[in-house]
Amino acid sequence: MEKQLHLNMLPSRPPMPGGLQSGSKMRMGPGRKRDFSPLPWSQFFEVMEDVEVDNDNSKDTFRIYSSGSEGPVLLLLHGGGHSALSWAVFTAVIISRIHCRVVAMDLRGHGDTKVKNSDDLSAETMAKDVGKVVEALYGESPPPIMIIGHSMGGAIAVHTAAANHVPSLLGLCVIDVVEGTAMDALNSMQNFLRSRPKTFKSVENAIEWSVKSGQIRNMESARVSMVGQVKKCEEPLSSPGISKSITEGIIEEEEEEEEEEEGETNHKRKKEDDQEVKKESLYTWRVELSKTEQYWEGWFRGLSSLFLSCSVPKLLLLAGVDRLDKDLTIGQMQGKFQMQVLPQCGHAVHEDAPDKVADALATFMVRHKFTSFKEGFP
Repeated sequence: MEKQLHLNMLPSRPPMPGGLQSGSKMRMGPGRKRDFSPLPWSQFFEVMEDVEVDNDNSKDTFRIYSSGSEGPVLLLLHGGGHSALSWAVFTAVIISRIHCRVVAMDLRGHGDTKVKNSDDLSAETMAKDVGKVVEALYGESPPPIMIIGHSMGGAIAVHTAAANHVPSLLGLCVIDVVEGTAMDALNSMQNFLRSRPKTFKSVENAIEWSVKSGQIRNMESARVSMVGQVKKCEEPLSSPGISKSITEGIIEEEEEEEEEEEGETNHKRKKEDDQEVKKESLYTWRVELSKTEQYWEGWFRGLSSLFLSCSVPKLLLLAGVDRLDKDLTIGQMQGKFQMQVLPQCGHAVHEDAPDKVADALATFMVRHKFTSFKEGFP
C-alpha cells in the first residue's frame, strides 16, 4: 500500500515503515525539548498580498506570497491540502542561489484564498485561476515565468502550461507526481485520509503530528507550512461533528515519566487532558480532501502525455525512480525532459529537502540560460 500512496494529491506520503507514528514517543534525551511553535511567513517571504480577479459578477481573492525583484518569475503551485506556505523554506533558499522572483499562491479552496465557488477544484478551473492571477499581477506584458508545481499543484501546472494560460512561459517543473502511480493510488486515498487525525489541540500539536508521522520531514518547513493547513474549528464544541472527534488522533503531549509510572496516573491524566481540550479551541484541516474525490481523476488522467506535449523545457523531480510510468519512461529515453531523483525524501520533496530541490532547479534554469547564479554560487 505504501508504494501506491507515494504519488497523490496529498500533502505527503504515509510514514515510512518503522518510523515514529503519531502515538509513539520520541526520545530526545534528558532536558531536550523540541520546538514545535509556528514560524511566521515573513521569515521566508518579503511580501504577502491578496490579488483580486474577476469572476462573472463578483471578485475572487487569491493570497500571494512573494520575494525578489529581478529575473524570471518562479510561480509555485502547492499540493492538495497544503498552501503557498509549503514553499516558504524553498523560497528562501532559491532566492539566495539565482537571480529570480518567487510568487507562491494559495490555490482555490486552500489557504487564505477566497473564491465564490471554493468547491470547484477541477483542473480546468484551477488552471484558469493561475492565468487570471498572472494577468492581475503583470497585465498584458508578463515577465518570463517558470511554473513549478508539487503533486496536485504539479498536475495543475501541466494543465496551465498545456492550455497556454501563461503566454510568457519559460519552463515547467513538476515535483513528485506521475500519472500511472497517482491513478493507482486513488483507490487507497480515502482510507489514508480517514487515518489522519480529525482535530488538533493547537497549531503546535498539528506541527508535532506532521513531523512525527513523517508527513513533513523537515522541522523548519513543518513549523511554517502547517499554519496554512489547519484552522480553528468553526463549530461549537458541543456539536456532534466535533465532540465525536475531540480525542481521535490527537497526540498526547510528551511525558518525561518512564513507562512504569503510567497506569492509573496516566488514566487520571487523560481525563484531565480531555477536560482541558474541551475548554480550548480545537484546530482542524482547512481542506476536507475527502470531499474533493470527484476531481482526483481529472487532475491526473492523461497527465503524462500532456506533460510531454508541452513545448517548453521540462524538469521532473521525483522522490523515487519507481514512480515513472510507460509514457514518461519512453519520453525520458527520447530526451524530452530532464529528470532527477532525490532519494531519502518523502512525497513533500520541496519541504523535506529544499536545498536539493533549489540546487536542481537553479542548475536547470542556468543551463537553459533562463537566469544566472548569484555571486558565490554554485
